[in-house]
Amino acid sequence: MNEDLFKDYVPEILVYNPEIDGGYEHKIREDHLSVKANLLEKIRKAKSKAKEKVNGTKSLFRQPIRTENEN
Repeated sequence: MNEDLFKDYVPEILVYNPEIDGGYEHKIREDHLSVKANLLEKIRKAKSKAKEKVNGTKSLFRQPIRTENEN
């Protein structure tokens, strides 16, 4: 039965074109995520300094926990 379905099938050869297929989108996304992480870090530090000025207490932050999946 399967032989009858695919006997006339001819595979089409596709040519990769980064402009059409969006080859650089992952790089753009990665850039946006790194900028977002940097801005969040700056905001966190600014809030900590503002809190220290008002209350006189210093905020301590832990380093992010690394997982085995990260490089």
